Amino acid sequence: MHQPAHLATIRAHLAAIYADARADAAYTRLLALLDTFAQAHPGRAATARAALDQQEIVLITYGDQVRATGEPPLGTLARLLAGRLHGLASTVHILPFYPSSSDDGFAVIDYTAVDPQLGSWADIARLRQQARLMFDAVVNHISAQSAWFQAFLRGEPGAARRFIVHDPATDLAQVTRPRTSPLLTRFDTPAGPQHIWTTFSADQIDLNYADPALLAEMVGVLLRYVAEGASLIRLDAIGYLWKEPGTSCIHLPQTHRVVQLFRSVLDAVAPDVLLVTETNVPHRDNISYFGNGTNEAQMVYQFPLAPLVLHAFATGDAEPLSAWAAGLAPPSPQTSFFNFLASHDGIGVVPASGMLSRAQIAGLAARAEAHGGYVSYKTNPDGSQSPYELNITLFDALTHPDEQHTDPARAVARFLAANAIMLALQGVPGIYIHSLLGSSNDHAGVAATGRARSINRARWQLADLERRLDDRSNRASVVLAGFSAMLGVRRTRPAFHPGGPQRVLAGDPGVLTLLRSDPAGQRHMLCAHNVSAQPRALQLSAAALPELAGRALFDALSGRAILAAWPGDATITLAPYQVLWLEHQ
Repeated sequence: MHQPAHLATIRAHLAAIYADARADAAYTRLLALLDTFAQAHPGRAATARAALDQQEIVLITYGDQVRATGEPPLGTLARLLAGRLHGLASTVHILPFYPSSSDDGFAVIDYTAVDPQLGSWADIARLRQQARLMFDAVVNHISAQSAWFQAFLRGEPGAARRFIVHDPATDLAQVTRPRTSPLLTRFDTPAGPQHIWTTFSADQIDLNYADPALLAEMVGVLLRYVAEGASLIRLDAIGYLWKEPGTSCIHLPQTHRVVQLFRSVLDAVAPDVLLVTETNVPHRDNISYFGNGTNEAQMVYQFPLAPLVLHAFATGDAEPLSAWAAGLAPPSPQTSFFNFLASHDGIGVVPASGMLSRAQIAGLAARAEAHGGYVSYKTNPDGSQSPYELNITLFDALTHPDEQHTDPARAVARFLAANAIMLALQGVPGIYIHSLLGSSNDHAGVAATGRARSINRARWQLADLERRLDDRSNRASVVLAGFSAMLGVRRTRPAFHPGGPQRVLAGDPGVLTLLRSDPAGQRHMLCAHNVSAQPRALQLSAAALPELAGRALFDALSGRAILAAWPGDATITLAPYQVLWLEHQ
């Protein structure tokens, strides 16, 4: 039986979204969906929400990231997770594994099927034996090859309701554009040419949430993912969900209400499932998807982190990063930042707006191109273009390919130091599998697909990957060992609890220094990261660090004693790109 409070909240969201009699019809549809789910999963509504702690680590990977002859790729991935990568992550984010027509899975043909080239739902179930799973909900758009859109192209009655048709003469200049491609795409139908809203590409057709029946269908998709074992659901490109000509069509109140509705639906029937919003936008807009801290996403992607970390290592100056980190705090104990430096996409630079100058962002773009990468652009309201994301692997973004050969040890140290920052910051870390192994740019992939994003999306043969990992001098082996050591420390230290407080300390601008503490304030970790190629000073003051004053300090990463009991001030010299995670007894 559903709790009346949940049902009242759902009804209120629908009334706010539709503001007319359609809300009642939508409520009836959703109630039927909830009843069907509850009958199929008795007792699920009483499941306690899993508390996030320092052991929560998310690995991001494609379903066909590794391949082996005679085995579905999802099965091969399960073997990799049970073998070489065993125990590294508590959750695995499998990027869209549904049948799709483009964008490496993000142009979904069928939301409720597993791509047969990857495996089956049974293979997904076997992956759950290794870790919790995060599924993608690509709710903003669907493939042009989907049954829904093909029915529209055939002119079938009722099919048009799912899509947004606009007169190309409509003034849409205010619409926020994440791409340089046309916003409207022409398609021929039995009724004549129709111009359809396509935010991301002509193969990715935006869905019309102004239609209550479409909203109900997408709620059904989310519930199917829960039924198939999703513990976390990532709402892809969610900020663009609601379209209203004459507005920016991003972060509209209706979009937030839809996310809140999704949250209320899950709270009613599967309260253990967490929502994660993906919004590659400036920080203030990004964190708005926390809502009031209890009613929207439990986690939001921390998009400013990657460009700020890249700028810090490019310049040897951590001040912009430190200033931003000093102002971070999740709105409630029920929420957490999802920290990441790399993903299947590029390094978004728009989220750094206001934290880095245009010149500094242009410097990052020039650096990416000089390091063998590409820059993707977006169209601004005035018709101009500006950088949107850097298409490059994180390893190559941090170190020029030439230096990787002349000083490989320093390149690895720089890379691990950057990732140490991500692991130390308040929140839950997400690690893209290519970062876990220190991948370089895949120019062959770009040549094969013609898409810049392919530079960071290479797949491997399992046997080849295992040979690289068997060779202790191979970069993949060295980086994995370094990551494993850092993750081992993070998992076992309560000071890294994602909800524990964080304090950024002032000091040498080449060092990001922060104090992490467990929620009870009993255990502490002083994390210092040299972002420069020069030795830097870590200045410790007992007055500024009363939590540690008088205690012996040890480096949790190396096990070395760093300071005996210190009643006053002390200075520690950090080698280039050195990381110290100092803990007390």
